[in-house]
Amino acid sequence: KVTELRDPLERTSVQNVHLPTLEAELRRMSVRGELDAFGLYVYGVVLKGLRGTRRGPIGKRTAASLGVNGSDASGDTAQAIFIRSILMYPYNWSAWLDLAELCSDDPSIDREVEQSLSSISGHWMYHFFCVHVYIENRANENAIAIIEKLANGNINATAEAASGGFEVAEHFDDANADGFFVQSSYLQSQLAMAYYDVRDYDSAHEHFLALAEREPYRLDHMDAFSNVLYVKDQKVALSHLAHRSIAIDKYRPETCIIVGNYYSSKARHEKAVQYFQRALKLDRTYLSAWTLLGHEYIEMKNTAAAIEAYRRAVDISEREYRAWYGLGQTYEILNMLLHALFYFRKAAALHPHDSRMWCAIGGCLLGLDRRNDAEKSYERAVSLGDGEGIATRKLAELYREDGEEEKAAKCFLRHLELRYQAQETGVVGSKASSSPDAFEMVIR
Repeated sequence: KVTELRDPLERTSVQNVHLPTLEAELRRMSVRGELDAFGLYVYGVVLKGLRGTRRGPIGKRTAASLGVNGSDASGDTAQAIFIRSILMYPYNWSAWLDLAELCSDDPSIDREVEQSLSSISGHWMYHFFCVHVYIENRANENAIAIIEKLANGNINATAEAASGGFEVAEHFDDANADGFFVQSSYLQSQLAMAYYDVRDYDSAHEHFLALAEREPYRLDHMDAFSNVLYVKDQKVALSHLAHRSIAIDKYRPETCIIVGNYYSSKARHEKAVQYFQRALKLDRTYLSAWTLLGHEYIEMKNTAAAIEAYRRAVDISEREYRAWYGLGQTYEILNMLLHALFYFRKAAALHPHDSRMWCAIGGCLLGLDRRNDAEKSYERAVSLGDGEGIATRKLAELYREDGEEEKAAKCFLRHLELRYQAQETGVVGSKASSSPDAFEMVIR
């Protein structure tokens, strides 16, 4: 079934009208025990496409044909079917990915999934799954700990990774004990993505560079690498990456993002928009493309188009904190501070350990004459590192206005130190102290 849509980038949306029929047939085969691991995976995909994690009802006629009492007639859930498939054959990575998507969309099933998979919690595929889920949910420290264990045999990684989310087995399988996956390109790419998400651009750059040297024809995650090069202002390296990507496959969305970033770094924003739109024509659900498109429209002062692009991103995934942050910035430009505050808070809820979120919230609160709340937000930003030094300077000004000269002096001194560090590294906010005592170090 083809549905016409208003957006020319989306053109049409295809819906499979045969899913209910497939569900009924696969359910009958499942009850009879006729489905192997891959048949169960297909059944799970059908259920996921129909209703996500919800359990569907069974009609009386279908229940009778299955030999099930009407009172017991309830359908299977997609996550339960994926788990059955994985337990039968744990090496089907596609089943793990679909299960991870369900967990990210509905965190309430995490405990069910964890308990159901406890029998294989020491399996390396389970740990790959945990890494993927942690990165999707921005629990990057946990992901890094597991990757270090898998790649380097770090015996302390397991305890560190068990601090939240899915529990990790206390003892890995023997195959993992000594860093069995030290040459895994997938793990290296996930490690690079984890460092990128926590804004440790130096470490991310190091891992992306090693990945590109190991697999010179790789395009997966290279769009994130181009973001790192853009932030680090390495225009020559970004140019080389763009030329290499075009030579490999110019019709990949990642290639369009890389080229778009290159043109953006050259301040050719119209050309960048053209390539980001091309990426969306190739994949209309590409989150990074919608968010970057919004950034470019902001540079072009087209706030209406920027809002539309950011909204498309959050419609696809409500966990895209960069798009929420972009919406906040756009409404702040329009001087609609209440709207901006709402979106900045959404971004902070998704990414609470990012000082930029709290700094933006503080700016809005200050504009709304909520001085005490603004001061608390800036203090929160400083406690998280404040690599750019904006919150430190704002806090110093507030302290000075309040007559707290000593605190103000220490904040100004800290701001100068951050500026000096930024000049030394060449990247503003790439790496700064984010220990729990960071704020205490500033004001004491």
